[in-house]
Amino acid sequence: MSRFSTIVRRDISQFFRLKESDRPWHIALIAAISTGLSLASGYYMGRMEYGTLACMGCLVILYLPNTPLAHRMMTMLACSFGFIFSYAIGLTFSFHPYLSALAIGTFSFGINWTTNYYRLPPPRNFFFIMLASIASCAPFDVTEIPLRTGLIACGTIIACMVAFAYSLIMIPVQDLKPVAAPAAKKVYANFSESAIIGLFIFLSLCVAHLFHFTNPYWIPISCLAIMQGLNVALVRQRSFHRITGTTVGMGLSWLLLQFRPDVGGICLIILALQFTGEFFVKRHYALAMVFYTPMTLFLAELGNRTEMNADSLVKARLIDIVIGSLIGVIGGLVLHNRKLHRAAEIRMRRSRMTSRRK
Repeated sequence: MSRFSTIVRRDISQFFRLKESDRPWHIALIAAISTGLSLASGYYMGRMEYGTLACMGCLVILYLPNTPLAHRMMTMLACSFGFIFSYAIGLTFSFHPYLSALAIGTFSFGINWTTNYYRLPPPRNFFFIMLASIASCAPFDVTEIPLRTGLIACGTIIACMVAFAYSLIMIPVQDLKPVAAPAAKKVYANFSESAIIGLFIFLSLCVAHLFHFTNPYWIPISCLAIMQGLNVALVRQRSFHRITGTTVGMGLSWLLLQFRPDVGGICLIILALQFTGEFFVKRHYALAMVFYTPMTLFLAELGNRTEMNADSLVKARLIDIVIGSLIGVIGGLVLHNRKLHRAAEIRMRRSRMTSRRK
């Protein structure tokens, strides 16, 4: 009991502490600028569904490293192609819910292995899997695949242009101290970790489709966000922060919807919420979720051309987040089980030795 009370006290103290961040505040600003350009384009053309799709491509700017210009732009280019491929994979398999869940689970295995192999800093695999999950839940129309994938590509182009302009301005005055890359994982550890992540993304999508959730992709996204904790303690803290922040964020969403903002007003709200969420994401995860929750809700619903019902939207999203977070907690416990990883490594080594002898 004393150990439990110690853990509770430590988690509570962590919850009310604002961490320091090595991430420049202007990263949040250029992310909001990229999103704003995409939304403005959609608003000008009268096709907000195009603007919101391009916004998802603009998220690639969050992978901008603090390195010399050539490396920055090569990283942005590689991640942009990854975004386009991720969304295309999701759309291609969206014709069958459970087959698409299997495809996204397999893709999650591959992208996690790749990001670990190349030691991609945070947000690592998150947005690649998020894009694939969202696309896998879209209505299947083979004629729409080039258009929708192209809009994601347009978003990445906008982000790359903003990143290039920002780099030209800031590099001469910046002290280039790149964030330390994650430690390289052993081949067997990388394989078992990727397999577990792929399995739980598959299971979370199956649960979402089985119970016919309106927006099934929120469940695997929440599951993945929780599993990204570096250890069991961080998985537990992230789940508590995410559920708490989402609950408060849903209250903020409901309050904002009471003002019945028009399309232009919603665009401005999204920009303000994104900037604030990006500013706090490294400092306090729960506080960031308070702003991310209404932002993602408005962004997801903006292109639907239907009136937003505050009560139903808030209730549905909250249920999705809680279920996804609980699956993520289970996945995180499995992911950080050392005995399981050790047993998997022994079995893989034995099978490899056996195949060599044959």
